[in-house]
Amino acid sequence: MSGAAFILTINVFVAGLLASAFMVIAVYDPKRVAARWFAACYAMGIVYIGTEFSIPMFDNTRPILAANFAAFLATLALMNIGLAKRYEIAPPWRSMLVFLAAATVAVYITQGLERDSLLRMMTFQTPYAIAQAVGAAIVLRSRRQLSQFDYALSGVLLASALQFFSKPYLALAVGGSGSDPHEYLQSTYAMISQALGTVFALSIALMMLVILVRDILVDATEKSETDALSGLLNRGGFQRRAALALREAARQGLPVTLVIADLDHFKSINDNYGHASGDHVIEAFSRFVHESTSAHHIAGRIGGEEFAIILPGAHLGAARLFAEGARSAFSGLPIQGLPSHLRFTASFGVAELIGGEGVDQLMRRADAALYEAKKDGRDRVRVASGSHYETMVESNIVPFGSKPPSA
Repeated sequence: MSGAAFILTINVFVAGLLASAFMVIAVYDPKRVAARWFAACYAMGIVYIGTEFSIPMFDNTRPILAANFAAFLATLALMNIGLAKRYEIAPPWRSMLVFLAAATVAVYITQGLERDSLLRMMTFQTPYAIAQAVGAAIVLRSRRQLSQFDYALSGVLLASALQFFSKPYLALAVGGSGSDPHEYLQSTYAMISQALGTVFALSIALMMLVILVRDILVDATEKSETDALSGLLNRGGFQRRAALALREAARQGLPVTLVIADLDHFKSINDNYGHASGDHVIEAFSRFVHESTSAHHIAGRIGGEEFAIILPGAHLGAARLFAEGARSAFSGLPIQGLPSHLRFTASFGVAELIGGEGVDQLMRRADAALYEAKKDGRDRVRVASGSHYETMVESNIVPFGSKPPSA
């Protein structure tokens, strides 16, 4: 058995293992639609390898070579569909089908040229290079925030595109690809070509596996940090994200303010209308918080009826305006499932970060301000002591849905 044939044999098992690995991910988490396409990609890879082995069995090799080419290009197309699903890009279905058909016809026609003709070899390899470059473009055009793993994957895809484009020149440099398809597997070029293909196929597959597993872990972490009733962060998730926000603000020299809110007379809601009605009030206030904050703010339900919001980049005055607007707007909201004439209120405590302070200290000061708001009659905002920005004008009411100013 030649070196190239041995590599192809190994690749059958590798492709099978990779297809199985992606299918396990797809079964474990049905939301990972990309994993199904990657599994199909490597299953198609087995078909491609089968046609590669079968080429020497045919006297007229043009149809089987075209089929072999189409099988591998279809493998790359399936990979790109999986990438599009993962990176939230609409797959160009029609363009891919037209490209696959046109490239296959071109390869079939150019099989009549001399075997080591540069035009013939470029017609065969260039569509592969284009498909891999398109895959890299899909990653880089993603609407999602990219990580270092995503950039690494795009880099490997581009490198793979370059190796396909360079293969015709490699074939000429090492003495050609054999005088006919029967001698191809015995050639030096075949061994180098198959080895390069294996290295890149494995690299891309491992990167995609890492990214999908990382997605699952991130989702699991977010689920463990999310409060089921409110949809906001739970106390642990809030404190972890808040600590990160405080460190980032300190690094950039930006202010950070914490607003803590507590629903007034919440026990009486449960006592008079039942716990289901209390849940409706919590859900309503949670939606209110979600709609009133921006993506870079951090909001959580840190207790039964207590909520906290970190406002990165906001001084105490801006946070006080936000809290006053939220207090006023919420007090005018009807709550679904409760009598329409009923209105509910919340009290707020506001504290701005002081240099060297951690999350716990900041929360204690905001809690103390909240206690003052409760003690003074509820349905009001109080500001924590110890801030350089305590001297400020009384705020005006901010309409519901207004975003707090940020740097």
